Amino acid sequence: MKKIVLLFLISLSVSSFGQGFLHRNGQKIVDGNGQNVVLRGLGLGGWMVQEGYMLQTGSFAGSQHAIKQKITDLIGTKNTEKFYDAYKANGITKRDIDSLAAWGFNSIRLPMHYNLYTLPIEKETVSGQNTWLEEGFKMTDDVLKWCAANKIYLILDLHATPGGQGKDANISDYDDSKPSLWESTANQDKMVALWKKVALRYKDNPWVGAYDIINEPNWNFTGTNQNGCDEKSNAPLRALQIRITKTIREVDANHLIFIEGNCWGNNYNGMFPLWDDNMALSFHKYWNDNDVASIQNMLNFRTQYNVPIWLGESGENSNVWFKEAISLVETNNIGWAFWPMKKIENLAGVTSVTKTPEYEQLLQYWATGGKKPTVAFAKKALMQIAENYKMKNLTVRYDVIDAMFRQVQTTDTKKYKNHPLPGKIFATEYDLGQNGFAYFDKDVANYDGTKFTKWNKGGATRNDGVDIQSCTDKSTNGFHVAFIEDGEWLQYTVEVKAKTTFDVAIRYSSEVAGGKLFLKDENGQLSETITIPSSGGKNNWQTVTLKNVVLKQGTNKIRVYFEKGNFNLNFLEFKKTK
Repeated sequence: MKKIVLLFLISLSVSSFGQGFLHRNGQKIVDGNGQNVVLRGLGLGGWMVQEGYMLQTGSFAGSQHAIKQKITDLIGTKNTEKFYDAYKANGITKRDIDSLAAWGFNSIRLPMHYNLYTLPIEKETVSGQNTWLEEGFKMTDDVLKWCAANKIYLILDLHATPGGQGKDANISDYDDSKPSLWESTANQDKMVALWKKVALRYKDNPWVGAYDIINEPNWNFTGTNQNGCDEKSNAPLRALQIRITKTIREVDANHLIFIEGNCWGNNYNGMFPLWDDNMALSFHKYWNDNDVASIQNMLNFRTQYNVPIWLGESGENSNVWFKEAISLVETNNIGWAFWPMKKIENLAGVTSVTKTPEYEQLLQYWATGGKKPTVAFAKKALMQIAENYKMKNLTVRYDVIDAMFRQVQTTDTKKYKNHPLPGKIFATEYDLGQNGFAYFDKDVANYDGTKFTKWNKGGATRNDGVDIQSCTDKSTNGFHVAFIEDGEWLQYTVEVKAKTTFDVAIRYSSEVAGGKLFLKDENGQLSETITIPSSGGKNNWQTVTLKNVVLKQGTNKIRVYFEKGNFNLNFLEFKKTK
């Protein structure tokens, strides 16, 4: 009897497992039960495919092959292999995926470099032959296993194709000294064969959410724009994606397929009609407004062709922009995958990799020359950077996570940190929440990719509109609020056990006199308005005091209102009056 029950449960499990594939249902992506699924994902950029800007090598080595050559020239081939082994081993682990799931992500986009799965065509001993490498498949298997354990989907994204799919070389590791994907039938054949190999391996696994078959193609076939933004037909791109789709369907009828247009995924001219019943359109969105007009073209495609759409890549902006963009797409039933997870000194991401002084020396040498670092020094510096990629060594940007999930749902504010009073409240530890609710700043996002507006002009510690710099004061949490403008403000939530009167010391620096601030709460002004004198320089810190500030028993949401700006703020120290 036990055996019968066990067999029944196994069959039930297999049956349920087999029905779990994401798929297209008209204009929706649904699960095996037909329930609408809004993908909330993160791209694991920089792990399988390095991009220079993520390693701060972009000004002299943007693509992975150029980065690797710089490292090899410095420490030799064997040491370079050891570095890359450590970099890949630490780059994504089970703990990373567990963390992403705990933070609220229900999907992962895995940017794949083809050369982890198969040899480049120029290294094949027999023309037209495909030598398969286990490394990439093992890395994929591991991430898939960790995703399945967390019940989140893995989207396989071919980010760097054989030969490279675009003139934007950093994205796809394109080397213009070799034939591109579009200039080589052998590269296209290899790409088709790779997708067939991938489909054979994962065809029965429902935790593979979809195949994103080509990332951000950007190539001029007949137009004048080198990135394909003025292409009218995109015939080679359409033909290759049809060929890949048909090859996948020879072995895998289960999985959803994402296609992308030219011009970094957004130029769909000539891509219709669609050729498969289980596909969706991916688009990418960076550095523009977050209104319906910004996605109207894709909404039109969804309606006209009765097909789901997915924001396959976005990010590299402020928390304000993140909240707006996610609210926009989710309101329109569009899933998303932001970018990336890890980057050196990453402000606009969920985690940041710490840059060491030794690594900075390597960057300076590569950028400007000078005395060459020793092999021992350079190897140690690089291996430490690889060590810093481990989750336990990262700085987690909880403000970014809060913006992407909680702030999308509510205007409520939340403590950034507990502030026991009497005591100091450092200015940069203002509440978590939306602009206009947790703080107010005038420059909050980059809405124009031709200008690249800095939302945090100091570029330190938090990704809101508030401008934050490193602090030189003797008492500091390491940072201060800077570039304060008239009318801006910051909010701090504190708990007080009993109604208490405080004197509040304002620690500031200023090159000029004339700044003004006061404290207020939801009921009005809590303090007098105080004028900020000149302290004699940005790095000269002085104190002025607000007298007799009364806080009520319980929760107080204190706003520091800057009537006049042009000074720096380090902390407020609340002291009981005598």
